[in-house]
Amino acid sequence: MRQSDSASDWEIKTAIRPIAALGRFTLGAGRRAFSMLGRMSLLFGEALCCTAKGLIVPAQRIRRDALMAQMVRVGVRAVPIVILAQMAIGMILTLQMFPKLDEFGQPEQLATINAIAGFRELGPFLTALVLCGFAGASIAAELGTMVTAEEIEALQASALNPVRFLVVPRLLATVIMTTMLTVIADVVMIASGMLTAVKLGIDSDIYFQLTLEAVDIMSFATGLIKAAVFGLLIGLIACFLGLSVKPWQGSQGVGRATTNAVVYGIVAIIVADAVFTLIFYSYGLFD
Repeated sequence: MRQSDSASDWEIKTAIRPIAALGRFTLGAGRRAFSMLGRMSLLFGEALCCTAKGLIVPAQRIRRDALMAQMVRVGVRAVPIVILAQMAIGMILTLQMFPKLDEFGQPEQLATINAIAGFRELGPFLTALVLCGFAGASIAAELGTMVTAEEIEALQASALNPVRFLVVPRLLATVIMTTMLTVIADVVMIASGMLTAVKLGIDSDIYFQLTLEAVDIMSFATGLIKAAVFGLLIGLIACFLGLSVKPWQGSQGVGRATTNAVVYGIVAIIVADAVFTLIFYSYGLFD
């Protein structure tokens, strides 16, 4: 009896061990995720306070040249990539959908589908993905390198707030430029789809008229709201991970922060996009 009991206990422990390991991993991952979200919220709150002070207190205004430099680095240099990506997407959507729509005798509905998909979804979403790889990685690497070079400590020793001088301009730049690039992306995608549709034999006047009928101010506004939030997530995650690098981690820590900035940024964009879409449809903002 004792041998059978001990064998049974051993089998139970063996069966439970993987479940216990999975539970420990889940709890640890959840703890780390909540800790990261909490610290990121504190960084966002401090950046928000610095921005508000900059609007009220003249002595603490955000330097215009610093903001413009970040906007050029983050957004202006990404314009060719965004245009190329949206031209390809507009052409691909048109070529992929044309055979089936033509089979049902509705090829001109390409204009409606392209317009709705571009303004509501693909414009802000793809622009944010491009900027996440283009700007998010750059911001994280730059701030991480500054930490390892002890430039952040030098700012603090000079009684200068790193959040005000480093984080706020980058956050504002990513929000502003993601929104502006989304407008460019929408126009390029519609134009690319229209040119492709004309080559397939669809009248350009009909395509343009159906585009105007499909897109209303609400579709345009919801796309810009998404773009602004995506830009905020890109900048916040990149700044947080860059500043989280420890001075003794060196290039390895900078590389890890850069990689995580892209990965976490993409995941955050996808989750935020799904949440926004559910909210907009729940409140009937999309007809």
